[in-house]
Amino acid sequence: MTDSEYHELADALMLTIEEQIDDCDADLDYESAAGILEIIFADKSKIVINKQAPLHQVWVATKFNGHHFELHGDKWIDNRSGAEFWQFMCDAATRQAGSEIKWQHN
Repeated sequence: MTDSEYHELADALMLTIEEQIDDCDADLDYESAAGILEIIFADKSKIVINKQAPLHQVWVATKFNGHHFELHGDKWIDNRSGAEFWQFMCDAATRQAGSEIKWQHN
């Protein structure tokens, strides 16, 4: 994967989440700048997603732990647990929000 392909895919991932936050019934907000997306929950806790361009990874930090996702085929996979990004995000956001949050990937 080239650097430009990585940036295009990682930016699309973050944009998909931003768009869904705007449409979400849960009390969520976000801030986005310089390759970092912060999802802000009602209790002011955050999930932080940031691009790690030199490694072609996307890192996710929750209030519980951190994960490093790499693209395998067409899926972002956590290199430690093997979790798929979208399922991980559903589980992590639901746990942090205390109510179900479902993310849909395009």
